[in-house]
Order: sequence, then structure tokens, then C-alpha cells
Amino acid sequence: MWPDRRLLQLFKTEFPIVLAPMAGAMDAELVIAAAQGGALGSLPCALLSAEKAREQVNIIRQRVSAPVNMNFFCHKAVDPDPRREATWRQRLTPYYRELGLDPSAPINAANRAPFDAALCEVVEELKPEIVSFHFGLPDQALLSRVKAAGCIVMSSATTVKEAIWLEEHGTEIIIAQGAEAGGHRGMFLTDNIAEQAGTFALVPQVVDAVKVPVVAAGGIADGRGIAAAFALGASGVQIGTAYLRCPESKLSAPARIALAQARDDSTVITNVMTGRPARGVANRVMREVGPISPDAPAFPHAATGLAPLKAAAEKQGKVDFTNLWAGQAVRMGREMPAAELTRALAGAALARMSQMTG
Repeated sequence: MWPDRRLLQLFKTEFPIVLAPMAGAMDAELVIAAAQGGALGSLPCALLSAEKAREQVNIIRQRVSAPVNMNFFCHKAVDPDPRREATWRQRLTPYYRELGLDPSAPINAANRAPFDAALCEVVEELKPEIVSFHFGLPDQALLSRVKAAGCIVMSSATTVKEAIWLEEHGTEIIIAQGAEAGGHRGMFLTDNIAEQAGTFALVPQVVDAVKVPVVAAGGIADGRGIAAAFALGASGVQIGTAYLRCPESKLSAPARIALAQARDDSTVITNVMTGRPARGVANRVMREVGPISPDAPAFPHAATGLAPLKAAAEKQGKVDFTNLWAGQAVRMGREMPAAELTRALAGAALARMSQMTG
């Protein structure tokens, strides 16, 4: 049925579909629902403490016997730069005043910690079947511990060079993240957004460059996209944006409306929300300050100054300062339960592929 069965054998899932880990937009509920539909459910752990990650995995384990992917960021942590923070706060001051907030009030620092020894201990204890990383890989000592726990290691590449590097450093499955993809770019050997290739160009070049299975990500939201990914040599697909409007996602009502109204040209790559390039539906601050701003502090510190604005605007039902991470296929998202959506995607893909081979 599926032209490449390597992922099915590695994951032990019904379909070669990975639910993208979308930090802030989902939790265990969406993982469980996607897994019930036959996909690999991914739990985004970038915003979770070790205790919270443990609690979420335990909820998943109680509800489904399916494999779990725990996803972590592994960026190099950067200390806040007081001068850049001050410049950024100054740039945002008119918004603070507009919302009746004090721009000089202290704010809690943005929480996006890279994978560390404490999180590695959680992985060793819980032994998820798959552990995936974004922004490269953790250091070799931590990676060896993850592998010793019996976990399959997966990571994102946005260029052929990154894919080769990942394979050389022990990655067993590579996610080829095209420029269409929502959320943070997985870039780690380049910081040039202008050079990021689209999924259609990236996937076959990555497939040709590495021996490990490749998962296509970016702009895939229906059976046609899945069939195209397999035609390009992918062993599976990672889909995120198509699941955002499922009832199991954690998006607020205003965010759901913004996504439902989005069009093919609604998303942009921006650094103003977190300090790192990420694709999302353009909101007010992205339009007025960016989408790319030299004033934005390094990741994740740009999010610190925005946090009070986000909270105040959301109380008014506005998403002016909310990061609405989504890919270019956002318009193709559907409001249906995630298990049902997963089966519909797989069924449509298999039907399309049988037409192509028939």
C-alpha cells in the first residue's frame, strides 16, 4: 500500500504520518487523538518543565498503547543582552501605553529551555519510542544517553548540509522541513532565511544525500500533498497546521478564527515573536515591527517583552501579539476530530497513490 514502509517498521504505527509537535498550541489531548487515528503523536516539550513533561506522557500512556515522540529544542542558550532588551522594550512602549501597561515593570523571562540533563533523565525514565530534536542535536553525551534508553532519534533539517550533518551525528530519521512549514525554522548550520528551500525542492535532494528515512514537512495538508511527498522519495510526512483547528488543539477562540480566515498569502516568516525565524499568520506586531526586525533580541528573549502585551490583548479577544504559528497550507486545515482527520488524510493519500500507479 505505502511505497516505502521503513517508517511504519520503525514507528510501529498504522500510517507513516507524524503529528508535528506544536508547542503552545497542543498538549496530550491532540497527541492521543492523532495516535488513535494511526499517526505518530508528538508531544512538544520545549515549554514544559521535567515534571510537566512526565505528567503529560503519563496521561498519553494511560489512554493509548501507541508509540510516543517527545520533542525538544536544542538551541544554544543565550543570556539576555540588557542593551538589546532595553531597545526592544522601547520599540514596544507605544503598545504598552495603548494597553495601559507599565513598560518599565519587571517581566518573567521567556521559558524555552534547551534539552538538558534534567530532561534527559525524564527521557531515560519514560523511554518514549521516539525522541525528536529541533535546531540540531544536543551534545554527544546527552544524545548517547537518549539512544541508550532505546529511543529512535529524529531531527529537522532545512538544508541538505544540515541533513548530512544530522546523519553523520547519529540521527536515525530526518525531517526535511521546507520553507512552507509553520512554526520555528529548524535551521542550525545557517541563519540565512533567504536561502531556505521549499519542500518540493528540499525533499528529493535530502533523500539523495542521506541513507536514513526522510520525513517531508511543510505545506502538506491533504492526500495530494502526502502522495507528492512519497513521489519525491519521502518515507513519511509530518503534518501540523492541518490539525490546528481540530477540537483537541489548545488554540483560543480568537486564534481559531484567525486561522479559519487565513489565506494562502497570510503567513510570513518572522523573528519578532521569539527572536528566531518562524512562520505564522501575520498579526499586528509582525506587520508593524517586522516581520524581520534587527531590534528583536536573540531567541527566546524577544518573547519576554511581548508577554504582557499578548496577555492584555488576549483578554480583549485580540491576537495582535499572539504567535499564530501556521504553515502556508493553513487554509486547508479542517475542523474535525484529529483521529478522523488522520484517517481521512491517509485514505486520500492511498487513493491518490493507487491512481498514480494504476
